Amino acid sequence: MTAPPNGLPIYRLLTGPDDATFCERVSEALALGYELHGGPSLTFDGSRVIAGQALIWRATHQQS
Repeated sequence: MTAPPNGLPIYRLLTGPDDATFCERVSEALALGYELHGGPSLTFDGSRVIAGQALIWRATHQQS
């Protein structure tokens, strides 16, 4: 597959509270064929930790 499925962009930045739901979102993107781009970013908004993770789609990536 040369393009991401479902019209998704080549570059994605997922953000959200650092919890199981965020980890599931990143895991789903990896299962689609995205790759991590750098490490995660973390910040504190005064009450909770917010995570961010960049993902990229490699045009040469092949799904089985």
